[in-house]
Amino acid sequence: MIVTRRFPPYLIAIFGLPMILGGALWAFAVFALYTWAGLTFLKLPFLPIATVGTAVAFYVGFKNNAAYERFWEGRKIWGGIVNASRTWSTAVVSYIDPGDDSEQAQETRRLLIHRHLAWINAVRLQLRRTSRFFDKPARSTARRLKEHEGHMRNDWDAEIGPFLPSDEFDHVSPMANPATHIVTRQGTHLAELLRSERIDLFHQIAMMEILTELYSLQGKAERIKHTPFPRQYAEYSRIFTRVFVLLVPLGLLDVFTDHVGQAISLQSIVPALPMIFASALVTWVFATMEGIGDSSEDPFERSMNDVPMNALCVTIERDLRQMLGETDVRESEPPAGNILY
Repeated sequence: MIVTRRFPPYLIAIFGLPMILGGALWAFAVFALYTWAGLTFLKLPFLPIATVGTAVAFYVGFKNNAAYERFWEGRKIWGGIVNASRTWSTAVVSYIDPGDDSEQAQETRRLLIHRHLAWINAVRLQLRRTSRFFDKPARSTARRLKEHEGHMRNDWDAEIGPFLPSDEFDHVSPMANPATHIVTRQGTHLAELLRSERIDLFHQIAMMEILTELYSLQGKAERIKHTPFPRQYAEYSRIFTRVFVLLVPLGLLDVFTDHVGQAISLQSIVPALPMIFASALVTWVFATMEGIGDSSEDPFERSMNDVPMNALCVTIERDLRQMLGETDVRESEPPAGNILY
């Protein structure tokens, strides 16, 4: 997630310049073919092309709204995980061996809370286990991922191991869905505490409801992760945008034709500069609009615009460990440049 209030200028340049240059070169090619090669049939009426542009703008706007809804739902899910985590920790501290500050009671509370910290990190790592960036990412994306590799925190052993007993860690790690088995272990632990009368039935039921909520939040996140944005919307948005930006210079010939000369000279290019500039500008705007939706449709990848799960996990860890009275807690997750992962 980009954390600066203003979009960094270097990112605008990185993503915008190729679009602008591509649009300008295509417009120049159209101008050259029309003026110097005599292909006058390239000039098309601007009105139907403008109508196509209006339709494309509506279609891209629909796609962007749908993509943003996926991102915002992902962020709400993780907001729910933050709240449920705090509720879980409060219940553990308040309900488990109430009034007992013995070493055994403190260890039980610590285990239940640390196991929960293992769960949030397991969910995070599982959501990032697969990524569209694994398959031929753009050069700028590959460079960013390499530069920010130290901020990704994708090492399963390092992220999960410190919060689980070694036998539990060895048991859940090979599972297809380790996070599910961690929550299951929380439930069986509560049952053991109930049998040993270290928690009463009412509080055990209340805490099981929290675990149910955690299962629900995990399932919602997995639904977004495993249900790609409908490709008919995503791909046709890309196709329509590309078709439109290819047609723009042909229509602009109709607008700027009175300024286009027929001689092959430097002076004959100068009157075409407004057409080339206008075409490059329209290309940049529409291609950027289409790209915004594309970068928002998968909120649990490693994109600059994704839900900052690393930072949220650190926030949860800090809050919960401080509820236990622990002081050696992590600081807030630092951004990598302007990006918070």
